[in-house]
Amino acid sequence: MRHVTTTQLTKMKARGEKVVMVTAYDYPSAYLVDEAGVDVILVGDSLGMVVLGYETTLPVTISDMLHHTKAVVRGVKRALVVSDLPFLTYQTGPEDAIRNAGRLLQEGGATAVKLEGGIEVCPQVRTLVAAGIPVVGHVGLTPQSIHVFGGYKLQGRSQQAAQKLLSDARALEDAGIFCLVLECIPEEVAAKITDALAIPTIGIGAGAHCDGQVLVLHDLLGITGQLKNPAGEPIHPPRFAKEYAQVGEAMRAAVKQYSTEVRSGAFPAREHSFRAEEGVAPQGSAPATAPTRK
Repeated sequence: MRHVTTTQLTKMKARGEKVVMVTAYDYPSAYLVDEAGVDVILVGDSLGMVVLGYETTLPVTISDMLHHTKAVVRGVKRALVVSDLPFLTYQTGPEDAIRNAGRLLQEGGATAVKLEGGIEVCPQVRTLVAAGIPVVGHVGLTPQSIHVFGGYKLQGRSQQAAQKLLSDARALEDAGIFCLVLECIPEEVAAKITDALAIPTIGIGAGAHCDGQVLVLHDLLGITGQLKNPAGEPIHPPRFAKEYAQVGEAMRAAVKQYSTEVRSGAFPAREHSFRAEEGVAPQGSAPATAPTRK
């Protein structure tokens, strides 16, 4: 049994302890992140953009999420694993929601699922929770609605929009979510929502007043900023992401050095090669043609 549970996160909020969440997509990343002591690992549908090269999260399928969730779960011993429900796997109603969420737990091994939206998805949340499936909510900038928003823009700036976010948050809590992601909203609005809820809020571009924070691993490692999209345009990390390392530069430098050493013959050296026992290696060279009998 994993050490971090859904109820433990609520207790952390009550004690004033910050929740640490990281988004990761594969076994080695999850293994290292888990060993670093994070509380929650999110297998986000952002994998479509971060590791699959899509322009948005919309092409990501339930099969994609299952594939990556299984890999993450295999690398985790302590953290709570949350898996995203991708586009059109729950918006169509509670029946689809419970079928797809059930797969992420039963087949993928996740502990909980995350879905985007406010009051409009509360029927799905209630159905999932009633079936024993823990749910994380997500309001503010919800990437699956990117075409409705007209881009990746700050949400909740007006009084009316801020009030809608608060109403959505309260409705989701009443429906049974145990945690709420607040993405790309003003810090004052995030603070108000955090104070209004008994469950923890996890911010991403929502300021310091949330009960915890989440960042995509590739952003905090400095990999994203070293990439270009399939059209050849630079990929800029979001403004709210802080780079804690320059792993992207280190990866490029390491592969360049490897390439140089292979071409020069410096690699593999003797310590990277194996030796046969004396007398095992074949003697001489095979004849170019079969010998003639005399």
